[in-house]
Amino acid sequence: MPVFPAGQVWLAGAGPGDPGLLTLHAVNALNQADIVIYDALVGEAILGCARPGAVLEYAGKRGGKPSPKQRDISLRLIELARQGKRVLRLKGGDPFVFGRGAEEALSLRDAGIAFRVIPGISAGIGGLAYAGIPLTHRDTNSCVTFLTGHNAAGEVPDSVDWAAMVRASPVLVIYMAIKHLDLLVAKLRHAGLPAERPAALVSHATLPQMRVLTATLGSIVARAQTAQVAPPALFVVGEVVDLHAVFGASDLQATLQSLPLTGPVPSCQQAS
Repeated sequence: MPVFPAGQVWLAGAGPGDPGLLTLHAVNALNQADIVIYDALVGEAILGCARPGAVLEYAGKRGGKPSPKQRDISLRLIELARQGKRVLRLKGGDPFVFGRGAEEALSLRDAGIAFRVIPGISAGIGGLAYAGIPLTHRDTNSCVTFLTGHNAAGEVPDSVDWAAMVRASPVLVIYMAIKHLDLLVAKLRHAGLPAERPAALVSHATLPQMRVLTATLGSIVARAQTAQVAPPALFVVGEVVDLHAVFGASDLQATLQSLPLTGPVPSCQQAS
């Protein structure tokens, strides 16, 4: 495992939530960092891998709630690195998948701060796998599209060519979809997707409280409101959703609920 030099910033993905999905490089970084600047979706079990004495500093963003400005977060990373700290910027999922990791990396480059990127398992991959929804299946699709449910301003992206996307991709995975679910569904329907197309919401993916709600595109909004599906949640549309029932989601849920997520990851301090 690599040594974490003083004065560097490592941008690491913590995966979708289950600490077992951390990479060895991420655990190694947690074992060595002087300070961990972490996001809202990084849980206590993952933070339990930080070495004794490490400072844990929250810098999470949640829609509709007061949040640190991105510029302030980037400046904080630069400030700490210039103090000679080993700075770990820990993000849910993968730092380069809708995680603003690229913005922070550019700021570090411009400031002359050395940095390393540690990929993580994105929720759109790991979360759907835990939900028993495969991203691809040769009988249904050979293409999948990922997109975000809101842009930097918190609104549905206006730069997406929805009609072209619907024609090109039989499976769509939309991150951060709950806030504008009704508008997202309306755009997909207007772009040509039929109301009967299978759809699902996966809330708190890979965690014990994970919920999977399956429906059709035409009924998913009403079903989500009735079930009070809470963010963070993934919205997936496509025939692969039907495989959720085949892969025994109830067994997966039982397995997740048995995970010891109330303390540090077992033996995580030995990973370095």
